[in-house]
Amino acid sequence: MSEQISVRVLFFGATADESGMRSMHLDVPAGANSHDAFELVLQQHPRLASHKLLFSVNQQYSNGDEVLNEGDDLAIFTAVSGG
Repeated sequence: MSEQISVRVLFFGATADESGMRSMHLDVPAGANSHDAFELVLQQHPRLASHKLLFSVNQQYSNGDEVLNEGDDLAIFTAVSGG
């Protein structure tokens, strides 16, 4: 069995409404990147896929390539347009 790490997933705005929670812990395989974790969240909360989503790792916008470490924060939020 491969080693697992735990990251905290934070939901904001519409993503909190869709998921029904503000945060959760997610176990991912060691070496997983932020995109892998994001996909696992979508599997658990498929209604999120209907939104245009952005995510960040430890308060930095993510491109999906960042390798996650134990205790990292993965924030998921909807894209906001300015005006």
